[in-house]
Amino acid sequence: MTPGSNHPRNGPEWRIRLFQVLFEADTHGPAKAFDIVLIATILASVVVVMLDSVESIVTRHGFLLHFLEWVFTILFTVEYAARMVSVASKRRYALSFFGLVDLLSIIPTYLSLFLPGSQMLAIVRVLRVLRVFRVLKLVRYMGEARILARAMAASRYRIVVFLITVMTLVVILGSFMYLIEGPEAGFTSIPVAVYWAVVTLTTVGFGDITPATPVGQALASLIMLMGYGMIAVPTGIVSVELAYAAQAAGAPEGTPGTADNVCSACRTGGHDNDARFCKKCGGTVIAIMPE
Repeated sequence: MTPGSNHPRNGPEWRIRLFQVLFEADTHGPAKAFDIVLIATILASVVVVMLDSVESIVTRHGFLLHFLEWVFTILFTVEYAARMVSVASKRRYALSFFGLVDLLSIIPTYLSLFLPGSQMLAIVRVLRVLRVFRVLKLVRYMGEARILARAMAASRYRIVVFLITVMTLVVILGSFMYLIEGPEAGFTSIPVAVYWAVVTLTTVGFGDITPATPVGQALASLIMLMGYGMIAVPTGIVSVELAYAAQAAGAPEGTPGTADNVCSACRTGGHDNDARFCKKCGGTVIAIMPE
């Protein structure tokens, strides 16, 4: 939900003013100040929730943490009520992403009156820090974000094929390692061996399960070497699509002869200037600037 789509345009002056302060951080000083204070409060409340999980701190400062938790809950409740009052459509705001996050951030503390321990769910407040994008005017980077999203969408089929290949590979390698090492070395089942193959292929290497036989160690070494090559594959796929998407973003639309209209899926070129979909596979057509 965008703020402007829920603006109370025909409401009283105080309601419009309240909406501007709560939702339009880039309009004037009070709105910016409110969001900055709100983010500081959110961060402080998350710190309190985190400290409440440390037993030694709870033993010494349990009452203070409990008091602060209720202070933050009351503040967020007042803020949520103010947002509901200020918007034109209360249902639209309540069902929006931020509306749900705002509601979830206050419910756990009230539930703690009936369900002890449920206040830990208040950690969802950290999601509200997403409003920092509005306060710091990071909207100016949305163009770059769209290029990244376009590149990810264009490479989704290649990424899916790559992931299927990797999943097949780890199942096969894990099964072989289960046969080679067996339960004596910790490979108690094929799922456990597949878990080990995933950890090894991704070069994470927890070390909780290790091969003991020379054959198993040789296979593990092969998997490790394969892992370095595997990591580069999705990076290369997305990098190529990023280059295409960046070139397309810089191409002047509707200018004949300045760009090649290429399908983002199959890379077929030569489409008409007004073409939106590929004549070969139906994919989205993008304009690629010549080198």
